Amino acid sequence: MVLNTRLPLQADFLIIGGGIIGMTISLELKTRFPDASIVLLEKEQQTGQHASGRNSGVLHAGFYYTANSLKARLTREGNRAMTDYCIEHKLPINRCGKLVVARNQNELAGLHELIRRGGVNRVDVYLLSASEAGEIEPKARTFEQALYSPTTSTISPVHVNESLYQDTLLAGIRILTGTAFISSKGSEIKTSKGMISAGYVINAAGLYADHIARSFGFSKDYTILPFKGLSLYSENNAESFRCNIYPVPDMNNPFLGVHITVGVDGVVKIGPTALPAFWRENYQGLDNFQFSELIKILGMEARLLVTNNFRFRKLAMEALSKARKNKLVLLASRLAEGVRQKDFMKWSRPGIRAQLLNTKTMTLEMDFCFEGDDRSFHILNAVSPAYTCAFPFSKLVVDEIGRRLK
Repeated sequence: MVLNTRLPLQADFLIIGGGIIGMTISLELKTRFPDASIVLLEKEQQTGQHASGRNSGVLHAGFYYTANSLKARLTREGNRAMTDYCIEHKLPINRCGKLVVARNQNELAGLHELIRRGGVNRVDVYLLSASEAGEIEPKARTFEQALYSPTTSTISPVHVNESLYQDTLLAGIRILTGTAFISSKGSEIKTSKGMISAGYVINAAGLYADHIARSFGFSKDYTILPFKGLSLYSENNAESFRCNIYPVPDMNNPFLGVHITVGVDGVVKIGPTALPAFWRENYQGLDNFQFSELIKILGMEARLLVTNNFRFRKLAMEALSKARKNKLVLLASRLAEGVRQKDFMKWSRPGIRAQLLNTKTMTLEMDFCFEGDDRSFHILNAVSPAYTCAFPFSKLVVDEIGRRLK
């Protein structure tokens, strides 16, 4: 059941965006302010239709990130919280772990750096010999050593989103689906179905968070630069894998590289791509085409090609090469035996990463980024792995809102 309410209406808190971040924030607000009226606004007919419903389902452990960083802490805590949530609500979870494998001698230094970060971040990670890694995943290919993360898991985003949606309804939170934000004037919020008078607005709109933030005077130096991710699914699970297998990442690259993931249903996939998207919801063909977005994004990408900030030219060329099935299979076959193109022929449903770009420095924001005041709060960059971090991140957001409301 979707709860819709006639407009106009009033709300103490209005959350824009019905993805996992919007839903967990609304639940956290209801816990802290049980008597408050809370409305969740979602432009689609159902919640969780964008990044939250197109997520890889990997629960990351937190060892990739800079030692003692906010992202590292939230990932570690989020992994535990989401694992507990899935167990408590009897949702599917595959606690298969992850191996990070090295291709050659040069990558061992990067592997050791991940072990170091994992230790500082208080994440369970272990340095294994190649033979020890083979006992965990016989198909894994690695040079001398590998990292093992036992707390990395895979879950079903669809099941989690549906469970959170039901939790939100049961908490007495009003969910307005098929209702898009249009503009704001003071406390009056204009939507596609009428006006809402909001005491406080929380913007968790993902791909359009920057656009909405500008309506409130924020996000002056930021814009979303979307990247499209696609994976290949195995149509033959007879030779299934035991755990996820990742390469040693390039620490200067915002993406983790092509990897092998074992889903909750045992289906194996390889990927993803990281293609520049030409408009924000550029999922398939010309669906959701926005000419103004196309022009702006092409302009940004042309500027990045000229300046070559964060090695954009190399990233773009690598991304284009991975758009071919045979290239994805080749990269995955370097991680493990038994990866054959005939088994990986089906493309996944595409997802789009809402990556924030600082337009002054022309650099990608690689950590969570938010702005706000005593009227509104804007989550500009719910950066990967935001799905893993959702529960503790929502607590952090409500803490920040509480400080601004004092």
